[in-house]
Amino acid sequence: MFLENTVNHKEQFGWIEVICGSMFSGKTEELIRRLKRAQFARQKVEIFKPAVDIRYDDEKVISHDANEIRSTPVPAAANIPILADGCDVVGIDEAQFFDDEIVSVCNDLANNGIRVIVAGLDMDFKGNPFGPMPNLMATAEYVTKVHAVCTKTGNLAQYSYRKAASDALVLLGEVDEYEPLSRAAYYKSMLREKVHQMKVKDAEEVASKDKKSDV
Repeated sequence: MFLENTVNHKEQFGWIEVICGSMFSGKTEELIRRLKRAQFARQKVEIFKPAVDIRYDDEKVISHDANEIRSTPVPAAANIPILADGCDVVGIDEAQFFDDEIVSVCNDLANNGIRVIVAGLDMDFKGNPFGPMPNLMATAEYVTKVHAVCTKTGNLAQYSYRKAASDALVLLGEVDEYEPLSRAAYYKSMLREKVHQMKVKDAEEVASKDKKSDV
């Protein structure tokens, strides 16, 4: 599926591979697997992740299954090309947290003969396309969508349901904050959440009216 060997290296162009899916779907696991294969082939590999991602380790990409590989945290996508100079393969984890420039950076790297492997969430907790991921998927030669297992139904999960009470788009967390859900389970959970919010709002309005009537 992936062109790991080429006959004419002078005419070689790189390409982009995107690994996407929900939380706990094995994105980072698959990224590490591909990068370690490249290292075994004695290719020069560099791995990058956004500096904001410090959940496990500042200088490693670590999967939920505790597999790890050394990485370089960078504050912005613009830092990657200089650090990737002379590489055969570039890996990028948690791409959804990068700025939009990550798209042009990946394409420039590929156009210079580098194999670029990107992993990231394709949707945020609201079920919307996440950051630069849609454009990365559109320009990539290969897109692999991996799935978690729904904690409610046992079916394939593609949504990352946020259990924590926060509307912030970026909220780093694990099983305490998120759970993978199937389409059916996700929308049932979102509906219950909406009904709960409506009840809370109605209760607050009633309390406000009662308070005014007592004055």
